[in-house]
Amino acid sequence: MRKSITTRYFYSTAVLLICSIAVMGFIQMYLAMGYFREENGTALIQTIDNAILAMQEAADDGIVEKRAEAAEAAEAAGLDVEDIKRGITLTARAAGKSILVTDAYGSVVLSIPSEYQGMEVSVKTCNATYSRGIYDEMGTLGGIFSSRYYIAGKPILDEKGMLQGFVFAGANADSLTEYLANLFSTFILSAGLMLMVSSVLSIVLTNRMTTPLRRISDAAKKFGGGDFSARVPVEGDDELAQLAETFNTMAGSLEKIDQSRRSFMGNIAHELRTPMTTIKGFIDGMLDGTIPPENQNHYLGIVSQEVGRLTRLIKNMLDITKLEAGEYKVNATTYDIWESITSVVFGAEQRLEANNIQISGFAPTKTLVLADQDLVYQVIYNLVDNAIKFCNVGGEIRFSVTQSKGAVTVGVRNTGAGIAPEALPYVFDRFYKEDKSRGLNTTGSGLGLHICKVLINLSGGKIWVDSKEGEYCEFLFTLPAPPSSPIKGGKLKDQ
Repeated sequence: MRKSITTRYFYSTAVLLICSIAVMGFIQMYLAMGYFREENGTALIQTIDNAILAMQEAADDGIVEKRAEAAEAAEAAGLDVEDIKRGITLTARAAGKSILVTDAYGSVVLSIPSEYQGMEVSVKTCNATYSRGIYDEMGTLGGIFSSRYYIAGKPILDEKGMLQGFVFAGANADSLTEYLANLFSTFILSAGLMLMVSSVLSIVLTNRMTTPLRRISDAAKKFGGGDFSARVPVEGDDELAQLAETFNTMAGSLEKIDQSRRSFMGNIAHELRTPMTTIKGFIDGMLDGTIPPENQNHYLGIVSQEVGRLTRLIKNMLDITKLEAGEYKVNATTYDIWESITSVVFGAEQRLEANNIQISGFAPTKTLVLADQDLVYQVIYNLVDNAIKFCNVGGEIRFSVTQSKGAVTVGVRNTGAGIAPEALPYVFDRFYKEDKSRGLNTTGSGLGLHICKVLINLSGGKIWVDSKEGEYCEFLFTLPAPPSSPIKGGKLKDQ
């Protein structure tokens, strides 16, 4: 079963919270036990000190001898055993602890409560207490206590530092269990409430975060169904909002590409249908005798022109496909740009003379560029061919070549009807032809300028158009200049 992002995020958050709460609970319990133990240890030591103080107040000498001689020693020293017992009892009751007083050999000579009197503290415990000066553990004091106790102990020394006995105090550890149980129940209640609130907040926040993703998913499904008009609302300025903006930008590009594709297919159908209809009509006319034999050569010439038009169209389409697919590798070399201009102009000499078109600005001066000569020749050829087609009879074509800031700018300008301002942004689109601004010339396929743009982009330059309707149209493009090429400023003078 597929899990949504909301479900997975909720599970992840829940696991993280549970692990965090478990770690926090463990740390809290550990610290609580340490604190409780430290507090009990401090209280036990204080109880022992109070017991020793009570004994010292009852007598200036050591009060503990061997168990068999304890009473005689106390009487000989003038001690009041009952006063000592009374003082220790008050201390034990005030502190709520059990107190054991032993002689130097570990025999309990006095205990509160009295049930421990006569028992033996192990020699090991006594030695540890004497050597360290203090005893601290959690246990049964060698089996003396019936359950676990917090136990502390200190040796009793006389004024000369001689060992007289030991005092041990114990506190039942059941209080810790009760304390931890209360603490644990409180912690569980708090953790449960926290998990509940966190779960609700997690679901709400996750839904808010995933809503844009669901919208994008829905829009993507519409794209898959062919609807490219879907857009995603942009809310806020976070990463999801940026994703939505990017998605909308992509959607706009896809919609434009789809429209371009449809237009492309329509244009191809139109461009192919027109010459093919003409060819079929003339050939059918020859076959069925509608066109007499004496006129067939004339119409065969028209058919030949239409076939040539189809050939150029197909060639241009193949060129565009290869260029846009990156199959053509640019072979950039350093050469004189005027070589290409001169070659194209000389090749178009007959067409220029037939239309009585004047050439200006044609003053070849060595100007080096770093580009693929074949690509640049194709660009110049297309621009000159375009200029000749739409230049008015008796008009002028002007060339310009300038260089500045490491780039060479080439311009081809022709007089004539020019291009309408609203058509300027589209002149480099595939199959675009604006008959109003281009007169009645319909022999072109609308691919030449698009090819020029692709070729110039491959060459590392840019191309643009400048036009004034009813006066002129000028196409300009830039090419990189070689690093060592000298800078030339200004336009070349007209011939």
